[in-house]
Amino acid sequence: MNIVFMGTPLYAATILESLLKKHTLKALVCQPDKKAGRDMHLKMPATKELLLQRDLGIPIFQPEVLDEGFLETLKQIDFDVIVVAAFGKILPKSILELAPCVNLHASILPKFRGASPIQESILENERFFGVTLMQMEEGLDSGDILGFRILKNKGQNVRELFGELSEAAAKLTLDYLEKWKEIVPLKQSNADASYCKKIKKEMGMVDFSEAKSLYLKALAYEGWPEIFLQSGLKLKKVFLNENESANKAGEILEILEDKILVGCLRGSVWIQALQAPSKKMVNAYEYLQGRRLKKGDILE
Repeated sequence: MNIVFMGTPLYAATILESLLKKHTLKALVCQPDKKAGRDMHLKMPATKELLLQRDLGIPIFQPEVLDEGFLETLKQIDFDVIVVAAFGKILPKSILELAPCVNLHASILPKFRGASPIQESILENERFFGVTLMQMEEGLDSGDILGFRILKNKGQNVRELFGELSEAAAKLTLDYLEKWKEIVPLKQSNADASYCKKIKKEMGMVDFSEAKSLYLKALAYEGWPEIFLQSGLKLKKVFLNENESANKAGEILEILEDKILVGCLRGSVWIQALQAPSKKMVNAYEYLQGRRLKKGDILE
């Protein structure tokens, strides 16, 4: 099939790579290059980088806005379907009417519509994770369902889950394009829908009230925004010990050379590394030594 692909991050690049093997990509549409990192160098989207590495001569469009000018550009392209994955912009009705538009959303819809379904699935400790292929419409992730891929929750952090769901989404897309004429769309139940917002840095702030909640945030916010105390101290490589005991919040319960056990009002967690503001990450044991903290003191 002739495809226009709309997607930006690594999740989308994995899907794009699978499409290149079996279908004809007529164009890539992705977000503009953006400054990133400490040096604020211009960084191109993962999907664009993939195409440029392949040197296939496929047109790449990076519109700031999806206006009438961009619509006219799309109309000049001969394609059968638009495949969307983590594009980052809402498609207007004028584009949705050009051809069938399908979107790969990283949750089991109608749960977790919106911007951060993977993180929200981890925070809610879902028994299963998944990706949904849906027919796009003007509503937010509310279109008819065309297929699912389901993964078991094995305690994956967000980076690991992104990778697994990318592979699942790629296979789901190829299955759909092969059998699209046979698929009967399934309407979503809006009554069962839930929504999630874009991740902001302040969401990573944690305290030592409940061990399980802290651990799930560590999994969900791995990489960015990470988890940190009100003091700015980042907690890294956090593992749940148990979620039943009663302790002082932040009390250092045990100190080992490779990790420390910290109590919560409910439960306790192991922490392997810590990073003070504007400092390098260090082994948790080394951090305690440098701050002269001992068993029974409060980590804050």
